[in-house]
Amino acid sequence: MASRSRAVSSGFTKAPTFSVTTASQLHDAIDRLLPRLRGDPSLAPAARALAAAATASLPPSTVLSNRLLHLLSSHPATLPDALALFSSIAAPDICSHNTLISALSRSPRHLPSARELFDRMPQRDHFAWSALVSGYARHGQPEAALALYRRMQEEPGNDGADNEFTASSALAAAAAARCGRAGRELHCHVVRRGIDAGGGDAVLWSALADMYAKCGRVDDARRVFDRMPVRDAVSWTAMVERYFDGGRGGEGFRLFLHMLRTRGVRPNEFTYAGVLRACAEFAVESFGRQVHGRMAKSGTGDSCFAESALLRMYSKCGDMGSAVRVFEAMAKPDLVSWTAVISGYAQNGQPEEALRYFDMFLRSGIKPDHVTFVGVLSACAHAGLVDKGLEIFHSIKEQYCIEHTADHYACVIDLLSRSGQFERAEKMIGNMAVKPNKFLWASLLGGCRIHKNVGLARRAAEALFEIEPENPATYVTLANIYASVGLFDEVEDVRRIMESKGITKMPASSWIEVGRRVHVFLVGDKSHPKADEIYALLKKLYVKMVEEGYVADIEFVLHDVEDEQKEQDIGYHSERLAVAFGIIATPEGSPIKVFKNLRICGDCHAAIKLISQIVQRDIIVRDSNRFHHFKDGICSCRDYW
Repeated sequence: MASRSRAVSSGFTKAPTFSVTTASQLHDAIDRLLPRLRGDPSLAPAARALAAAATASLPPSTVLSNRLLHLLSSHPATLPDALALFSSIAAPDICSHNTLISALSRSPRHLPSARELFDRMPQRDHFAWSALVSGYARHGQPEAALALYRRMQEEPGNDGADNEFTASSALAAAAAARCGRAGRELHCHVVRRGIDAGGGDAVLWSALADMYAKCGRVDDARRVFDRMPVRDAVSWTAMVERYFDGGRGGEGFRLFLHMLRTRGVRPNEFTYAGVLRACAEFAVESFGRQVHGRMAKSGTGDSCFAESALLRMYSKCGDMGSAVRVFEAMAKPDLVSWTAVISGYAQNGQPEEALRYFDMFLRSGIKPDHVTFVGVLSACAHAGLVDKGLEIFHSIKEQYCIEHTADHYACVIDLLSRSGQFERAEKMIGNMAVKPNKFLWASLLGGCRIHKNVGLARRAAEALFEIEPENPATYVTLANIYASVGLFDEVEDVRRIMESKGITKMPASSWIEVGRRVHVFLVGDKSHPKADEIYALLKKLYVKMVEEGYVADIEFVLHDVEDEQKEQDIGYHSERLAVAFGIIATPEGSPIKVFKNLRICGDCHAAIKLISQIVQRDIIVRDSNRFHHFKDGICSCRDYW
């Protein structure tokens, strides 16, 4: 050992040399350095120096070498050093192999090396099998994971390896592969082997429920959940989320209420955040307000994570007033909160406020990320602020050193195509550093719809057909563009293609929440108990609208039929029925809030502007793209949508 070596210190501010003369000193140094190295690659030289000092000063020992392997394999920067150390161990044991296999399995690039080392092992325990199975599952190779698990079952001498850890990894692989049959077989195997005996492992129970849910079998996931011997806040939250992810909002909300009534279990910030996300998705603002009250009483509302979810819920339900009150009550808004309020204003047709909050955000000292810029660029696109949008787009890379994403490009293409600048849009697409995604082509197609650019619409539609050939929205939008310029033969061609591929148009529906009950309407719907009143009101409103100068824009009806029939068809779209019911069923002067699963049509947009003026009511319509706030005959989008 060189005389210049100094004693091990806890600082590691430079690449030190070490004096390691005993195993105890080595263990102490590793214990101090290991947790810091995992998060700080600048400490890699210190780890190498410690390994060199120990190798030079201490007698060869597999146990001590394994400790050094654990240290060096804890960060990718020192993984090559771990591999070199492993090759120098005279007789690596099962722990040596396991440590390196675990480290190599963390990266898809090193998975082949992990498998090679695994295959060379003279003896394997559950840790080795589990590490490699989970590595395959985690890095997009679920079939390889399941094949490896089957090999483990078939090879003699692996009874001890077939336990809850490897079974959980295999179940995760079945979930990733969306293979319900393999998952069911694994479940039967777990029961036969008694792996779940004595209550089983919480991770195993969770993996079982997760597998069924991700394979589209939410009812089976619920049966697993109901059999769990111990159900804590985490397991309750996961099951509630599984219902929401499966589009079964009502059951998710009911299970959440059941959780509130269950003794010994309290929702945490993640529970509330998940429920609030669902409130936004399913547009049940009244339930979201109740959750807000519950959060305030429990103290969970102090969590920035839950507060951000609350903010998003209000903004996605069209109530930016409440959203901003939540934001302003935050002790220290984080990046997610700022992004939510900026995006909320953008989606609610208030681009000036979105840009004002973006300026405030920049002054706060928090660095924006790529998601923040999506919100800001979206605000510019909806407001037609071409120069401002391009200025912000260029600043992303030049000023903030953030690489442009496909979503950034999609926003700018939306901005340019909405304003009719198709040459600039095409030039940008040709020079993009990333591959255009479906949102970009959909934005271009939407711009072509506004400006009736048939040629470019075909190109955008063909690109979308390649990406998602079963999406009916592309076919319908292209047919709309053809119909708007009178190309009804092309409209029929699109319809024939849809029929030949078995693609059906998603039926338009609108809904409104009144008295904690959601009322759903389809086009021409007469099934509602108040249908007679709704249709009578729409006829009265039509007369007044005509007096105000309204003329039905029949280009929004695709059928090649007489104009009188077209006008009758368009007069009873689902959003108009929902608005009329809102006028009847809510107190005079109160706002009316309607949600629609598809984009609002241009004629309904014009009609609802006039209705808001005639009945002197604020009317808010959230369609598949954004919010429209109608007041006194004006829409927040300023007809730029």
